[in-house]
Amino acid sequence: MDIDLPHRRLDVSRRLPVGAELRPQGGVHFRVWAPAAHQVAIELEGQTPHPLSPEPDGYFSGVVENAGAGVRYRFRLDGNDPAMPDPASRFQPDGPHGSSEVVDPAGFAWSDRDWQGVAQERLVIYELHVGTFTREGTWDAAMRHLPALAELGVTCIEMMPVADFPGRFGWGYDGVDLFAPTRLYGRPDDLRRFVDLAHALGIAVILDVVYNHFGPDGNYLTTFAPGYFTDRYPNEWGKAINFDGSDAGPVREFFLANAGYWIDEYHFDGLRLDATQQIFDASPDHILTAIGRAVREAASGGRTTFVCSENEAQTARLVRNMEAGGYGLDALWNDDFHHAALVALTGKNEAYYSDFTGRSSELAATAKHGFLFQGQRSAWQNQPRGTPAFDLAPSRFVIYLQNHDQVANSGAGLRGHQLASPGAWRAMTAYLLLSPGIPLLFQGQEFAASSPFLFFADHPGELGRLVHKGRGEFLAQFPSLAGAEMQSRLTDPGDPRTFRNCVLDQSEREQNREAVALHRDLLALRRDVLGDGPRRVDAAPLGETAWALRYFAENGRDRLLIVNLGGDQTLETVAEPLLAPIEGRSWRAVWSSEDPAYGGAGVSGPAPEGVWRLPGQAAIALAPTEELA
Repeated sequence: MDIDLPHRRLDVSRRLPVGAELRPQGGVHFRVWAPAAHQVAIELEGQTPHPLSPEPDGYFSGVVENAGAGVRYRFRLDGNDPAMPDPASRFQPDGPHGSSEVVDPAGFAWSDRDWQGVAQERLVIYELHVGTFTREGTWDAAMRHLPALAELGVTCIEMMPVADFPGRFGWGYDGVDLFAPTRLYGRPDDLRRFVDLAHALGIAVILDVVYNHFGPDGNYLTTFAPGYFTDRYPNEWGKAINFDGSDAGPVREFFLANAGYWIDEYHFDGLRLDATQQIFDASPDHILTAIGRAVREAASGGRTTFVCSENEAQTARLVRNMEAGGYGLDALWNDDFHHAALVALTGKNEAYYSDFTGRSSELAATAKHGFLFQGQRSAWQNQPRGTPAFDLAPSRFVIYLQNHDQVANSGAGLRGHQLASPGAWRAMTAYLLLSPGIPLLFQGQEFAASSPFLFFADHPGELGRLVHKGRGEFLAQFPSLAGAEMQSRLTDPGDPRTFRNCVLDQSEREQNREAVALHRDLLALRRDVLGDGPRRVDAAPLGETAWALRYFAENGRDRLLIVNLGGDQTLETVAEPLLAPIEGRSWRAVWSSEDPAYGGAGVSGPAPEGVWRLPGQAAIALAPTEELA
């Protein structure tokens, strides 16, 4: 089906198709899609209502000459009460139920004119939740720690959703005002300041956005236009968004404008698209393809952008180029890496971990093939999972040992270093940061944060009770969390203590210097391993608990990583060519996870006189000797 974008009768100075925008010649131009209404008026605080003029396709617009930045306003439909906030509000100073505020996007003085972004192969992503990253929970407070992240080797921050949502705290995935940075973290220019400083430090910033549903509280869209939603597709979180039915043109325009808006007005370097398996579109120009295009077009001066997708179905087509029938996105989150690694580290494989063994063959395969499930049957889902992805480069996959979902799904919000032995955790951290995929660290991971990360959402009354109940039912998929005793111990998402307990103690960055040193040195080693660009990589198991990862380079700068999660091993002979040295040279250890600087027990050479001794629960990086053996 072909979908035409709506006819526009726009002031040429408008940046977005809807919302409130300052005019260069003075006044504010308002425009809203409200096909359900016959009359629309704009009500500015302290002023008489101003009727808006109807346009084709259900739009209403008009200019208020004596309005300016900072003025608050609402829309009134057909003279009915109550007047409502703008669906495309750029700021909600009192939250989603309050009045909207006119914002001047040109009032901030950017200093990143020469910023060109970060190449995909150089990305090291740091997932950050602004509300719990510091005790203050603001963009201004988070800025103070950007130099430490740059020094660590982080090159990209993935900011969890900031679209405004109701309540005092939340993850952000129940946002309802997609154009309004939440007032909980500061004002719009505070977010711009954060991004500007990150760029000055060489760090890209991408934003996690939710285009598959809206939150249950504070969403006024259906009052303006029921066509924003559809019943044609099932959705895990309420009504699906209408990207391909009647009235889909204005809906698509709304979301495409939002995607470009974050790149244009806030200088974000890309987006992380949440749960794209719940985004439905049968039109020829799939909305995901259009979003990727909108992001690239909004980046000024050829700036590098990055759009990654969370997709539970592991649909490789999302990141193939459009000439090959793909959607043209840049990367996919790889849950398979996480699941195999956590089973290897903890020995537990219940619920969605039950498809994984944690054996070395699985971990080696993640480096070679990205997804482990590429169409085979999943016993947990009782159906095939994934699609073939052998043609995809490693940089198409974002890999991690922790993220917001997986830490919270431990029930008690425990972090990986609290679930695994110290040696095994250091070794697996080495594999994460030296693997050819794009590594992602979850906030606090680099300094072994003691704070949990739990699910929290501040909803009142019956909605809060239902959210609490639903969280318990979700975690009951894990048999260890399904019993009455464990269910009674699960935290209440709406309890302020649940939120406060998740706030990082940034002083642990200094207290746990060994953990920080481990991540800093590994990221420096990663830059050395990758050199000036991608290298050919191969991996192979060395038994059930040990495996090898080798990077090949034309200049003889090969690198070899050995990971052993089991006990000490001595291999008199190894019938595995990846361990063969470059002709005329031998291997020398250049790094070990057992270095005392990281809290390890001491370093031993792996291959004296050709006998490989693999220390237990450790990782060793090797490079060729400079002289002939």
